[in-house]
Amino acid sequence: MPNQGRTELVVGVFVLVGIICLGYLAIRLGKVEVLGNNGYVVYADFASVAGLKVGDPVEIAGVKVGKVETIGLNDDRARLAIRVEPQVKLQDDVIASVRARGLIGDKFV
Repeated sequence: MPNQGRTELVVGVFVLVGIICLGYLAIRLGKVEVLGNNGYVVYADFASVAGLKVGDPVEIAGVKVGKVETIGLNDDRARLAIRVEPQVKLQDDVIASVRARGLIGDKFV
């Protein structure tokens, strides 16, 4: 009987380690934010955001400064909620546009 208790303990430890590993991978690969969202949200309206999806990067001069948080509608236009990193200060007259990397590349703002 003492051997059975040891086996149950070993199985329990392996199951616990497996669950922890799966949780870690889900957070890392799924890009889930555990400790809240950093930065601030700005909104931009576009005639079309075809090909753009939630999580796509937002760049200024080729440097990633945020990501697309939500995509919705505002009247007849597409409205993006863009989360910008807290250290980035946008000017009042900033203009956003949706671009593609190459001919068939991923979209970004």
